[in-house]
Amino acid sequence: MPASYKISQAARLLGVSDDTVRRWVEQGALPVTDSSPAEIPGDALARRAVELSAAAGDPTDVLSSARNRFTGLVTRVIVDQVAAQVDIQAGPHRVVSLMTAEAVRDLGLEVGSLAVAVVKATTVIVETPRP
Repeated sequence: MPASYKISQAARLLGVSDDTVRRWVEQGALPVTDSSPAEIPGDALARRAVELSAAAGDPTDVLSSARNRFTGLVTRVIVDQVAAQVDIQAGPHRVVSLMTAEAVRDLGLEVGSLAVAVVKATTVIVETPRP
């Protein structure tokens, strides 16, 4: 069964207000399911996340420190016999994971699925804008 998200969930995943998501639905920028309450199909939400990320550009004008857990939507899954590539759009961040095809099947990953990319790194770079 394809993933779908309530308006409040979609808003959190996209980093916008519930009202913004409702406005996008009214404008036809996001489709909704026929269910009550209305939900947004995961694949449509994934496409919107990619559009917003592309429009956001380089976010170097903000103070930030990346975290090790990136919650987002799966925007692409490429699977062959043994290996797979999974792209996750977590707000303005695109995270790409290489894993086994078996792991993709076991996790049920598909475009529009909710996923968390967990990054284990020995080096973390923190940047701030120049004064």
